[in-house]
Amino acid sequence: MDGTTALGLRMTSLLLRGNAPADVAGVVEWFGAMQAQDVNSALWSLGCRLPGVTLAQVNDALEDRSVLRTWPMRGTVHFVPAVDAHWMLEIMGVRALGGAAKRRETLGLDEATVDLAVEVLGAALKGGGRLTRSQCLAAMVEGGVEVAGQRGYHLLWYAAQRGVTAIAPHVGKEQTFVLLDEWVPSPRRPSREEALGIIAVRYFRSHGPASRKDFVGWTGLTMTDCRTGIAVAGEALTTVDVDGAEMVMAAGTPDLGAGEWLALPGFDEYLLGYKDRSLMASADDLAAIIPGGNGVFRSTLVQGGRVRATWTRTLTRKGVTVTVRPLTSFTVRDRDAAAEALEVYAAYLDVPLTVKNP
Repeated sequence: MDGTTALGLRMTSLLLRGNAPADVAGVVEWFGAMQAQDVNSALWSLGCRLPGVTLAQVNDALEDRSVLRTWPMRGTVHFVPAVDAHWMLEIMGVRALGGAAKRRETLGLDEATVDLAVEVLGAALKGGGRLTRSQCLAAMVEGGVEVAGQRGYHLLWYAAQRGVTAIAPHVGKEQTFVLLDEWVPSPRRPSREEALGIIAVRYFRSHGPASRKDFVGWTGLTMTDCRTGIAVAGEALTTVDVDGAEMVMAAGTPDLGAGEWLALPGFDEYLLGYKDRSLMASADDLAAIIPGGNGVFRSTLVQGGRVRATWTRTLTRKGVTVTVRPLTSFTVRDRDAAAEALEVYAAYLDVPLTVKNP
């Protein structure tokens, strides 16, 4: 198949063709994991796939404990199905612990101190406790653990990476933490091979057609583990040729086309889910989307699966003002279509929209 066909299939896989499950839990289950380091972007990643759903409704849905945030792979926060958090940490998340000792040395932490911090957090949260980030840091200080500088963040990460804690929904503007075993008392416990097969199916059904290198980059697993996962998945996946490159996708993925205009968050699986992003944007456009190559992705306006512009927002009590920065020439029709896509975002926020064009 050619790149245009592959892009249409990819937009279908990414649930960006009006084909998403009906609720937040279903969307996260489909992906297996969704980038959620930036919480506002992560919430819109859910909202943009659930037309008519508001931010308040997404936040309410996250309180049912079917979804949580943790560091399941690559040392980065994702939304994951709550029942899968344990095995994802054990299979993929554990790989990030390999560099923890070196990071502790940089921060002036020793193993005894991090173990004490985990113990203190466990005791503070035991019995259904739910503490904000600042309360967790205060508990560690009270327990004799210094949290100045980047120490506090590292210790919170380490406790979650060890499978002791997890990130629960925000209270106001602050993230909260809970004990993973209490939040998820009945987790799934697949064997290692079964787990590799599960994550292979979920990645390729939500991102395919994609390459094996994309899969390795997304999971942080070795190529050997990724090949095992694909083999375990069996007939659920199929191999296709995209302009001479071998890619993998879910068998039976419908071709719904690339679609029209969409307003997407910067930290969305649309771009974050791939090592090779050339189907969605040129090298020059990617340089504008990720200025300085520093890992900070700007929000994008996408037409037919390709990035056409970036956008930034200013949110006040009176509404949201969005500034559009085209990466290609815009016609009047393009501006109108982009504004219409941004109206969906404003409806999700439940506020009036003002669009600024250069």
